[in-house]
Amino acid sequence: MKTLLISFVSLITLAWGYDVFYLNPPLQGALPWLIQRQGLYLSGLWAIALMSLVMVLSIRPAWLEKPLGGMDKMYRLHKWAGILGISAAGLHWLLDMSSDLLKSWIGKTGRPPKGDLTEFATMFRSFAKDSGELIIYALLIMLVLTLWKKFPYKFWRYVHKVMPVFFLLLVFHTVVLAPSNYWTQPVGILLAILFVPACIASIISLTGLIGKPRQATGTIESIRVHNEDMTEITCKMDASWKAHHAGQFAFLTFDRHEGAHPFTISSAPGNDRRISFQIKALGDYTRHLSRKINVGQQIKAEGPYGCFDLNRLDAGSHHTMIAGGIGITPFLSWLEACQKSPDTTPSTDLHYCLRNAQQDPFIDRIRQLCEALPAVRLHVHESEKGDYLNAEKLAQTLAQKERTSIWFCGPSSLADSLKSNLKKWWHGKFSFHQEAFEMR
Repeated sequence: MKTLLISFVSLITLAWGYDVFYLNPPLQGALPWLIQRQGLYLSGLWAIALMSLVMVLSIRPAWLEKPLGGMDKMYRLHKWAGILGISAAGLHWLLDMSSDLLKSWIGKTGRPPKGDLTEFATMFRSFAKDSGELIIYALLIMLVLTLWKKFPYKFWRYVHKVMPVFFLLLVFHTVVLAPSNYWTQPVGILLAILFVPACIASIISLTGLIGKPRQATGTIESIRVHNEDMTEITCKMDASWKAHHAGQFAFLTFDRHEGAHPFTISSAPGNDRRISFQIKALGDYTRHLSRKINVGQQIKAEGPYGCFDLNRLDAGSHHTMIAGGIGITPFLSWLEACQKSPDTTPSTDLHYCLRNAQQDPFIDRIRQLCEALPAVRLHVHESEKGDYLNAEKLAQTLAQKERTSIWFCGPSSLADSLKSNLKKWWHGKFSFHQEAFEMR
């Protein structure tokens, strides 16, 4: 993600630099004024380009999943592109406000002349400038609400829905106030290439068409409450549902006012269009979900999504699966799917990290599934007994292996610890697959 964002911002910067230092170098002006003017242009370009990327990613384009490594990576890119874009917009506003400071410091002497504006731009210049300033204030408030995790998601979602309107106004602001010669130069062509799909994405968002081609309706067939923290829901989907792979997830909508939430599909892929979800109480919405839904209720599912695809395991290689708590759900789906052909199941060590095995709603089923698969070795780690999985223990199960593919679903802190310390205890080679989904 970092490489992609750096490359993206570098491309915008190179286009700006090509215009400033080669095509249209400023011929006059005091250095402080030149820095302020070009900083204003560059920060504005960063802001609108990054916000264009944000808008395209916001509509969940499935064709970008494989290039970007999965929907979870896309949402992370969406989040950080938004943070950087709004930060650049804030810098743009500060540089614009700095003109008064420069006037008091060195006066207007040496201030570069403003670029020529088209008749259209001249007509709307005042509105574009004022609206741009108000939008930056709104974006900064939105950024604070996004980073403030305690702000309720259901309210944040409605605030977030106005982003396409802000973006379209920012496009208008840019078209009106950007130097007119931009639009015949590489920097302007690049902006146009970014604007077109981003504006289309904004319209898709505003008309409620996000994910429409991948949506299917279904009916809740059963609701099983394992304990106060875990609810299992099984749904029968209509014919438009696309078959999933073990490890993938879907966005479920039980209440249109609450909106869609992502949940991993815990059932094995099948032809009967039944899908199950194990939903853990992690917030206000999921904590009371079992009391808000009923058998026979209509639901909407969008998906399947995700590149945490356990169907593509290399049967000739060794695999290590690590689940932390509710992170067992993708592996539960995989274990169920493997029952159809146990002899082709690849050599696998499954590590299940939980609090207490006697109180766990999945452990009996998992043990039963693993017993039917000779190639799968189950390792249970109970934190209440002081049995925590770490890199040293993981290395012990890999002692006779030269290479493994690690599939991880659980707390990111455990994933980071294992990745950073495994090479210290084990000298084999490994690849690490992790899905870390966050809606905000």
